[in-house]
Amino acid sequence: MFQTFTASTSPDDGPPRLAALRAAMKNEGVDGFLVPRADAHQGEYVAPRDARLAWLTGFTGSAGFAAILADHAGVFIDGRYRVQVKSQVADVFTPVPWPETKLADWLIQHLPTGATVGFDDWLHTQTEVDRLREALAQQEITLTPIGNLVDRIWQDQPAPPSGKMIAYPLEFAGESHADKRARIASDIEDAGQDAAVLTLPDSIAWLLNIRGTDIERNPVAHAFAILHKDATLDLYVHGDKAADLGAHLGDDIRLHPVAEFEEALAALKGTIRVDPATAPARIFTQITAEIARADDPCILPKACKNATEIEGARTAHLRDAAAMVEFLAWLDAQAPGSLTEIAVVKELEARRRATNALRDISFETISGAGPNAAIVHYRVTEDTDRVVKPGELLLVDSGGQYIDGTTDITRTVPIGPPEDIHRSCFTRVLQGMIAISRARFPKGLAGRDLDALARFPLWTAGLDYDHGTGHGVGVYLSVHEGPQRISRISDVALKPGMILSNEPGYYREGAFGIRIENLITVRKAPAIEGADAREMLDFETLTFVPIDRRLIVADMLSPDERAWINAYHQTVFDKIADNVGAEARDWLERATAPV
Repeated sequence: MFQTFTASTSPDDGPPRLAALRAAMKNEGVDGFLVPRADAHQGEYVAPRDARLAWLTGFTGSAGFAAILADHAGVFIDGRYRVQVKSQVADVFTPVPWPETKLADWLIQHLPTGATVGFDDWLHTQTEVDRLREALAQQEITLTPIGNLVDRIWQDQPAPPSGKMIAYPLEFAGESHADKRARIASDIEDAGQDAAVLTLPDSIAWLLNIRGTDIERNPVAHAFAILHKDATLDLYVHGDKAADLGAHLGDDIRLHPVAEFEEALAALKGTIRVDPATAPARIFTQITAEIARADDPCILPKACKNATEIEGARTAHLRDAAAMVEFLAWLDAQAPGSLTEIAVVKELEARRRATNALRDISFETISGAGPNAAIVHYRVTEDTDRVVKPGELLLVDSGGQYIDGTTDITRTVPIGPPEDIHRSCFTRVLQGMIAISRARFPKGLAGRDLDALARFPLWTAGLDYDHGTGHGVGVYLSVHEGPQRISRISDVALKPGMILSNEPGYYREGAFGIRIENLITVRKAPAIEGADAREMLDFETLTFVPIDRRLIVADMLSPDERAWINAYHQTVFDKIADNVGAEARDWLERATAPV
């Protein structure tokens, strides 16, 4: 299997490791040290070598950081992880609600005037450092780069990843890397810049039509690159991971050891574009040329998929939907109380593997029953595995990596007859999901302008959820991709070709969790007779898997909502029925009957 079920951390390891880090801090002469969940490429997922936050604290969530002082050790986590962190860290660490509590405010509260806080400038962006320095200056607290103290005490730290890169076929990319480089280089030159420094692995993977194996579940490789205005590029990688790419890369791309990257930065001339929101602060200290602070030039073009990529995503989602239907039909046929969470994960992965097209899962499958479903990013292990009991809700959030697309889908199903509270909360979540699916909006609006549509049905009952409504998704790339989001904090305008998740939820700690998720893509909305001439956008749904009718309170739905779910289910049947076995087809016919 791709997924394993061993616990990768233990709370018992935290106290001695914290003591060792504090000893290193004392030797270094600093009053605090920052431990982010980040690597030099600022990816959401990190290689084992870079899992410093998990190694130190035991917390394995995909976002967060720690601030270690002589007498305080704060683990900063957002709303997705406030249940999870309680079971993963020892009591020597204090969970801190973030972003409600700002790091600077916390440090000022717990440190004296004139204190010094150390950090590794490869692991923090320039934007982070600038903001923190400015805030700490009011208390005369100094932020200073000192290397990485965790690396000094981590005696069995894994080696850097070194898997081979592969070429991504043009039939799936839809545009050659030469054309991409020429297009982005033209943008750089038009902006009066001479080169752009690229640090994001998925940007480099997209630009060069390559994929890698350095990060589990995400087919990217660690690398740095410098794209010049003449469309040539210098690529810096560890070891021989690019050794098989000579013919694919061509003469305009020069390969270098990653150890030469800093020297190359120092040698740059002219005006150099660097993204302060994604590039390590270290890069800004190494470049002696003029720096133009601007977005990574690949982020937005990568997010706006071309027609070939969108068609590949459609195909991948239909393949994945058939596997999901086979799985859900199997799940319904099992006796309530006969399965464990791990058994569910194994069966679902087996169904995806049976397509003979699965390259990897796109993230660790979330299979949470009863109270575990209320842990937003729950990962089942042998220690936490529990029987899926009658009367509980089972939340399954999963996805696949296929050569033509990346999928991400969540379905919540009842095990035995559901309770009224389950059905009413589920229906409100469904109403929010339908609202996003049906949204039609003027060009130029951002995710923050739509986020409330998904929450309003919950808000009317005094309910809400502590995560964004949707994240961007790549094409055989990262399942979490920026800059597009449906979120209160997203100010990036939605554009045709962007793929996003649509996943409102509701979670009641200690009791149950609900989430419904489809992937959608932004498109130009069809014209409406008599409407204003302004350009409008809407969403095309990519995911076609039944939404459990047993959890829907039909009387709560408006006529338009009922029409949407019935039309959606009819489309699901029409697209998927001929691609599954006889038993799954019979189940599908029942599952897609009108509400």
